[in-house]
Amino acid sequence: MIDTSADCAKCDPLDGIARTLDHASAAAIAQMTSGLSPVTMMQAWLDWCAHLTISPGKRLQLAGKAGRKVQRIADYAVRRVGQVDAAPAIEPLPQDRRFIDPAWRQFPFDLISQSFLLTQQWWHAATTGISGVSRHHEEMVAFAARQMLDVIAPTNFLATNPVLQRKIIESGGECLVEGAKHWMEDAERRARGEPPVGTEAFRAGETVAITPGKVVFRNALVELIQYAPTTGIVRPEPILIVPAWIMKYYILDLSPENSLIRWLVAEGYTVFVLSWHNPQSADRDLDIDAYLRLGPMAALDAVIAITGSDKVHGVGYCLGGTLLAITAAAMVRDGDERFASLSLFAVQTEFSEPGELGLFIDEAQLNLLDNMMWSRGYLDSSQMGGAFQILRSNDLIWSHILGTYLMGEREPMTDLMAWNADGTRMPYAMHSEYLRTLFLDDDLAEGRFKVEGRTITLSSLRQPIFVVGTERDLVAPWRSVHKLHWLSSAEIRFVLTSGGHNAGIVSEPGHRHRSYHVATRVLDRPALDPDDWLDQAEAREGWWTDWVAWLGDHSGAPQAPPPMGNPDRGLVALCDAPGHYVLER
Repeated sequence: MIDTSADCAKCDPLDGIARTLDHASAAAIAQMTSGLSPVTMMQAWLDWCAHLTISPGKRLQLAGKAGRKVQRIADYAVRRVGQVDAAPAIEPLPQDRRFIDPAWRQFPFDLISQSFLLTQQWWHAATTGISGVSRHHEEMVAFAARQMLDVIAPTNFLATNPVLQRKIIESGGECLVEGAKHWMEDAERRARGEPPVGTEAFRAGETVAITPGKVVFRNALVELIQYAPTTGIVRPEPILIVPAWIMKYYILDLSPENSLIRWLVAEGYTVFVLSWHNPQSADRDLDIDAYLRLGPMAALDAVIAITGSDKVHGVGYCLGGTLLAITAAAMVRDGDERFASLSLFAVQTEFSEPGELGLFIDEAQLNLLDNMMWSRGYLDSSQMGGAFQILRSNDLIWSHILGTYLMGEREPMTDLMAWNADGTRMPYAMHSEYLRTLFLDDDLAEGRFKVEGRTITLSSLRQPIFVVGTERDLVAPWRSVHKLHWLSSAEIRFVLTSGGHNAGIVSEPGHRHRSYHVATRVLDRPALDPDDWLDQAEAREGWWTDWVAWLGDHSGAPQAPPPMGNPDRGLVALCDAPGHYVLER
């Protein structure tokens, strides 16, 4: 007789072997596909294809659209014969700058580019609005169609790109020689694991991250940097900045002219910032509880011990802001009221609409990522960077190939670009947990998220909150960031700034082409829909000044600066800023 009891099943000697084989198989697939799940893509394609097959009305509609687009390009071609400046059949989207050069308005390249744009428009109609297709699968199929079209865009080929042809003629072919040199140089650097050309001009502690300060606390996960005062008096409440662990903190301390940290110090604030350790395989079991305990909670204790203040302004950026919000909610749960205010920059606390990043988040994708991290103990920055590049393939892949390798023009390196190339890793346990509990299951917004085994809720946040969203954010779409209004009834001053996830934050006063909209929801008042909020918000220039004025309204009268560290509490200056952790590769 066969024993089918649960106890016997647990003793099956093949269990361990089966799990190991499954892990190894999925990890190998993840390596081959750069972490993209072929199962998810197949499911999305089948869902779209099957529902399109049983939708004769949609197919009829698409056939009609195709006929009208052929008619539009034919009409333009006829008008173009007798009128050189004839109105185009279609205009590119505002963010599509591939065809901005006047050469694309010359025959036959105008016909080529407009045929491509009409085809692109048709494929959008073909991959959206099909009854029965799940939203996630629709987004994936539409995304895949865009990627396919980006590959075959006329800008990518010599025969169909008049700008490239002109460059080759003007340079006598020298641009292709230079492009080949750039390609060889970049290939050699990638093979050696070196950062891109030009990053050597932006080294932390030498040309960026040079605001004077000291590392006053260090544990296995963070260094705490305290910055030296530059004013005779400072506000009594210090500022503790929690950057995301997927980035190095010095995005907020780039060159002196665009360093948010340097600017805050000059405005009369005592500033502390966390610098995260770059995890190795040995750190695979660090989870969110460990990041909270060893990160903001340990830092908050040190900041209080050094300054003697019983209140701190908490500032979080990206996922560091999500961790800060979690920390603040856990503190309220435990009766800890040390945060005077919270400032959250490009921070999501509700993840039901994470933008195009959600394309990479479902059960199959997470299973693949889990197994890829299982094999190493961490997720490498190259995997994360690859996902973001795919999301902006026009700007980050194909335009780079065209400009650098075909036209021979290497884009000058900037401090922000160099910082972006200075990647970090994420430990297996933490990355898997936050992808599943935050992004996939949305536990934080829905009241299921637990810290040290006990549930927290964002509705407990009552401190004044300053929130910044950015207009062109693929990582934290501003309408998703805005949803904090629905999770907490606290006073929220919400800023929507121009720019993207990074450039919109590194937006010093006087920065060209930077503006913002702002409005305040007072304590316990109803929240507005994001679009209604935008209609009522006031347009201004330079949000940093708005923020520091808001901080001043929630701070005490200035007083003498605190000491650098507190030797009596074991908080001595360990080394100069930027410390050691930021230099880890």
